[in-house]
Amino acid sequence: MILSIIMFNIARQYSMSRIAVLLACLIIATPTWANRIITDQVGKQVSVPDVVNRAVILQHQTLNIAVQLDAMDKVVGVLDEWKKQLGANYLRLAPQLANMPMPGGLTKVNIEELLKLKPDVVFVTSYAPADMISQIEGVGVPVIAISFLAVPPQEASKLNPSVKDEPAAYDEGFAQAIRIIADVFEKKPQGDELIAYAMKNCKLVADRLTGLTGAERVSLYMANPDLTTYGHGKYTGLMMAKAGGRNVADSVAGFKQVTMEDVLAWNPSVIFVQERYPAVVDEIRKSDAWQTIDAVKNNRIYLMPEYAKAWGHPMPEALALGELWLAKQLYPERFKDIDMQAEADAYYRKFYRTDYHPAQ
Repeated sequence: MILSIIMFNIARQYSMSRIAVLLACLIIATPTWANRIITDQVGKQVSVPDVVNRAVILQHQTLNIAVQLDAMDKVVGVLDEWKKQLGANYLRLAPQLANMPMPGGLTKVNIEELLKLKPDVVFVTSYAPADMISQIEGVGVPVIAISFLAVPPQEASKLNPSVKDEPAAYDEGFAQAIRIIADVFEKKPQGDELIAYAMKNCKLVADRLTGLTGAERVSLYMANPDLTTYGHGKYTGLMMAKAGGRNVADSVAGFKQVTMEDVLAWNPSVIFVQERYPAVVDEIRKSDAWQTIDAVKNNRIYLMPEYAKAWGHPMPEALALGELWLAKQLYPERFKDIDMQAEADAYYRKFYRTDYHPAQ
């Protein structure tokens, strides 16, 4: 009966000439009967096998967590944008990515290629299109959506959700996401350890910045390709605030493209660029359009280290190391005793099983 329903769903999407091939894949791919329920971050209850041995990850944040949980032996496919999203240098932390099948991305999936991998479960981003999720579920594969944000389900499924209390929503959502991923991979102790380690430097940064007034906060801009940046409602803006900065793009909702006129009007004192976009630094330094901005005139354009992941969603190394690094750049006297190389080495040895080596 179940197989008949699955085949009916397939027939609605594919020509009959392809169904025979898909049926063969499906018989092999259908996961072990599920006997546990996991509630994902869009509020959906998902039945998954008691033991997951073959996961496909179509979200780079979840992929990064799987690497840190040392769970890559259970991953059989990843998103095709992994190099763009994680940076080419990330390959040294997860060499298996070089030959990993890529059956889809953040907003798309190739069902035939996915079925060839015989997945027990597929991880997607919380804003993955509904038809993409339906395609995967329609062939009998459980789908878990991850947002790293604790908001109502109707907001979690948006690319730019409305967030009322950003610190609380991200703290709770971050821990929730780690626990879900760790639970699926049977890595609960490692997940708890990752959460605890990620949060331990947050108090240090907050304590060192006690007494910092609004007028003293340095104005910041996060420069991404094509004049895209992060405003309110994304972790990047919160990251800047926790490091003692003021995001000049705070009036922007979520991840958006702005104009050069906007940036000129904001006139940030410091510009940060994520490690995965080094070309943006050269573009800013060489372009005539940027030369009147204070950050450019004073040579305060910083390419962030790999661990300072100023992404829309919080990563454990961004909490443990990135916020500290930002604060040290902005207020060096308050953090002059902090050795970032030593901090990074300790973190990388524990969770990436290697020393920290900056990209050249």
